[in-house]
This record gives sequence, structure tokens and C-alpha cells, in this order.
Amino acid sequence: MDVDDLAVYRRSLKLAEEIWAEVEEWPSFAKYSIGEQLVQAADSIAANISEGHGRYHFGENRQFCYDARGSLQETITWLQKAKMRGLITDERYEELSDELTEIRKMPNGYVRSIGKNRSS
Repeated sequence: MDVDDLAVYRRSLKLAEEIWAEVEEWPSFAKYSIGEQLVQAADSIAANISEGHGRYHFGENRQFCYDARGSLQETITWLQKAKMRGLITDERYEELSDELTEIRKMPNGYVRSIGKNRSS
């Protein structure tokens, strides 16, 4: 299976691009302070899934999935800060937050699936 076959990976990539597009429109100070943190956290979700997938070892793959969950939680925090500071609308916050909530469920299922296949 290729990493591109993983729904959690594809959705994480798409979400990171949506966040990038939002941050690109921010004023300089916001872009280079909170924006960089938000983009890096969002990018890290898919990056960790990809790196774990490339390790071909259950334990390492699982750990990178846990790291991806941590990055996802960090993304939620930076997104909350962006909303609190008036950088994104309430509506856009809800859209991105809802997608993060859906993605948050996915690494657990992936870890379960690779655990079942670890003897193969």
C-alpha cells in the first residue's frame, strides 16, 4: 500500500493546504508569528503519517501516528488562537475545526489496521 492510499494522509494534506491559503492572506506580523506555527503544525500531521508509513515497522509507524495526533492537537490550539485574535472568521474556524475533528479519529483506525497486519 502506498501512503497516498491512506485517507488520513490525503485529508491531512488537503487541510494543510487550506490552512496555508488562509495564512497567506494575513498581515505580516500575524503571518510570521502565529501563522508559521499554525502552518508547521498542520504540515506536520501528514509528514508524520508519511514518515511512519515509510519505516515499514509497526512500532515506528505507530509512534509516528501518535506524533501526527500531537501535531493535530497543536494545529487545533493554533487555530483557536487565530480565531481569538480575529485572524479567521467564526465560520472558517468551524469549517477547519470540524475537519480536524474528523481527521483526529483516523490515526487510531490506521494504527489498529497496521497492528492487525504486523505479522504479514
